[in-house]
Amino acid sequence: MEKMWIKNIHIIDPANGRDEISDIFISDGKIVSEEDYRRIPAANDEEVIDGTGLIAGPGFVDVHVHFRDPGQTYKEDIHTGAACAAAGGFTSVVMMANTVPPIDDPGILKDVCDRASSEPVHIYTCATVTKGMAGAELVDYERLLAAGAAGFTDDGKPILDEAVLTKAFEAISKLGAVVSLHEEDPAYIKENGVNSGPAAEALGLTGSDRLAEITMIERDLAIAAKTGVKLNIQHISTAEGVEAVRHAKQSNPNIHAEATPHHFSLTDSAVKTYGTLAKMNPPLRSADDREAIWEGLADGTIDIIATDHAPHSSEEKSRGFALAPSGITGLETSFLLAYGTLVQRDIIDMNRLFTLMSLNPAKLYGLDAGTLSTGAPADIVIISTDEETVFDTSRSRSSNSPFLGQTFEGKIKYTIAGGRIIYSA
Repeated sequence: MEKMWIKNIHIIDPANGRDEISDIFISDGKIVSEEDYRRIPAANDEEVIDGTGLIAGPGFVDVHVHFRDPGQTYKEDIHTGAACAAAGGFTSVVMMANTVPPIDDPGILKDVCDRASSEPVHIYTCATVTKGMAGAELVDYERLLAAGAAGFTDDGKPILDEAVLTKAFEAISKLGAVVSLHEEDPAYIKENGVNSGPAAEALGLTGSDRLAEITMIERDLAIAAKTGVKLNIQHISTAEGVEAVRHAKQSNPNIHAEATPHHFSLTDSAVKTYGTLAKMNPPLRSADDREAIWEGLADGTIDIIATDHAPHSSEEKSRGFALAPSGITGLETSFLLAYGTLVQRDIIDMNRLFTLMSLNPAKLYGLDAGTLSTGAPADIVIISTDEETVFDTSRSRSSNSPFLGQTFEGKIKYTIAGGRIIYSA
């Protein structure tokens, strides 16, 4: 049996209401009681971590990442994506299905899951909602769930046909699965990736009107109410979108929403400084929108912090703004931005941070994660809030982050998955 003892550490575990200085005992990849730990013999010398002055919580869970595998592994692959996750304190991630080809077939899904199983991070993947992400023909949800799909999404493309989406919601609801949606109506978008208004005008563009998101969120919340599906609104960016989710949640417990670190940290003025490194879909919005996201994260309207980790090559991002792809990497900076933007400003506390980054995302997808309960997998992140992190290099194949070169308060000291250290500062 492999054994590890983390002693004298500040434990924050929202699932069990723990916020205390104590010890964590690990044996054979599981969290165990002190009594069992002392009773079980070790195959080798036990590993001891002195947690004095540090914080331990359930390993972070990201339910929105793009590892570009298969088809675009020059941007990222499963292995490099897993390395980014470990460095960011993540022990579980859920990949999106917009690969090349899309994950709309059990054979493709099984290949991805099989290759991901060799990584130290727990890697899951969604399948698509429609075949080829074309928004027309539904996939076989039952077969894909049986093959290991964590949920369903056409992320990257909105599903415009209301009748198709209604049928999808009805079928997915019967199976009790999750559907996550990218909410942008192209009818309101002249050029994607930048908010309509002064930011777009500075680039000589028209940009993406906020109605692109608002109208789609309102439509899909209404369909979800009729069908009973478990719906996750992805990367919310507008104050009106946050308010629509807040209202829907009053009568529908199956509604969930996620916010990204870039949407709660930056505003649309960032495109003037960072250019295409601040281009993403949906785009960065106004300071008022950012404040609405802060409020939603604090009051429970927004359940989840998810990165939308979206690697692109330097060549792709060096194209003109209108031609460059949207998206930034995010796994390595997610905690740093959440801590600096939200916790240090007293918008949320550390307990809420672990709820948003560990407990709630695990619960949404029914993952065996997000808790430090006895018997649970020993998936743990250990953090220092007294040290700084200089984000000067990335483990990704890509480097499309506006945060490269910046210094942050806080540091991921260790990431532990299955009782083994998979990252150490």
